[in-house]
Amino acid sequence: MSRDLSPREARDRFLSRRKQENTEKTVRSYKNRLTRFVQWTEDEGIDSMADLSGWDLDEYRAAREAADIAPATLKGQLMAVKQLLDYCASIDVVDGDLPDKVTIPTLSRAEESNDTKLDVDDANALLSYYRSSSEMFGRPEHAFLEVTWHTGARMSGIRALDLGDFDPDRQTLEFRHRPPTRLKNKEDGERVVGISKPVVKALRTYIARERFEKRDDEGREPLFAGRQGRPSDTTFRAWSYLGTQPCHVVQCPHGNRRATCEFTRRNHASKCPSSRSPHAIRTGSITWQLLQGLSIDIVAARVNATPKTIRRHYYRAAERDEFEELRSEHTLKLDIENYD
Repeated sequence: MSRDLSPREARDRFLSRRKQENTEKTVRSYKNRLTRFVQWTEDEGIDSMADLSGWDLDEYRAAREAADIAPATLKGQLMAVKQLLDYCASIDVVDGDLPDKVTIPTLSRAEESNDTKLDVDDANALLSYYRSSSEMFGRPEHAFLEVTWHTGARMSGIRALDLGDFDPDRQTLEFRHRPPTRLKNKEDGERVVGISKPVVKALRTYIARERFEKRDDEGREPLFAGRQGRPSDTTFRAWSYLGTQPCHVVQCPHGNRRATCEFTRRNHASKCPSSRSPHAIRTGSITWQLLQGLSIDIVAARVNATPKTIRRHYYRAAERDEFEELRSEHTLKLDIENYD
């Protein structure tokens, strides 16, 4: 080994490489996961990556398990450490066999799945409200919800949309990989997705009434544009949390009054227990598309996921929702009095 880096230096160098290949959101996720590892090494007095051993890696896993984190969270953090070590091995900072000493837990399907989603009934109620409200129709939170729900796209994909990617006549949105606005799967994530007339109408209203005539740092015209140009991830999340609060359409399930609830403020919207993140909208959308009768392959193409991923993480939820819809009708017939 010809190089010596501290864990913090190794993390920063690894992240700088990731920035060339991954979206800002993915890089931020790596940073969050690896910062815990860096802090642990510093607490343990490990000053050099070259000093790491299999024992240390097992101790780190034990420390994270003791923190009582979710199995999927533990797996993600350990996979990030392994990728960091793979990178360090490639530049001769650690022994080539060290990455293999990170033991990645095998999770059950239930442990890997994230069932938090925007429920179909809630989405329908919210969209019906926005479409019938002269005040809220076409507002950023409405337009974002329409697009995310009807395309199932990731937030990074929606953020990457330019004004020219929206074709109202063909009723399509075209997702393209154009760094620095990256798609998760790069060119493999490029696709044209059809949208319905109500979604087109919501976008047209947003563009005419709410969108700022701004360009981003690359001189491009974002579809969603704020005062400073292309909105940040934080802004999109705020639209998501504000736009999915159930008190728009029903009485607050938590006993609060909308007029005085702090969760209705932009900086506190994510604290509302019933509001949903962009990923939760995507999850609900995929479930809804499956319930609408679209095949797994078609849904996978629309949302840029593999059929295997759809089956593993979303199809179970769709089956469960379909069962709930049918249960009340058929349960009424399941009685000995109906036996012939």
